[in-house]
Amino acid sequence: MTQEMQFKTIVAQYCEVTPEDMTNEMRFREDLGFSSLDFMSFLGELEDEFDVELEEEDALQVWTVGEALELLEKLQAEG
Repeated sequence: MTQEMQFKTIVAQYCEVTPEDMTNEMRFREDLGFSSLDFMSFLGELEDEFDVELEEEDALQVWTVGEALELLEKLQAEG
């Protein structure tokens, strides 16, 4: 499984959209129906799954699936 698909599989646990139907332009709240609690739980799961540490300031700048993927890749590169 690619990292992107692994990421989208985690996202799909919090919404009604399948990983295969998810696009990078989808917004967490408006398109996927995430609540604030869903988003925070999701971020914690990302940290555990990909062994990264997300800064709250960075996480607050994430609106879309694509932006979250970019942040994840950046954090892993800094690793």
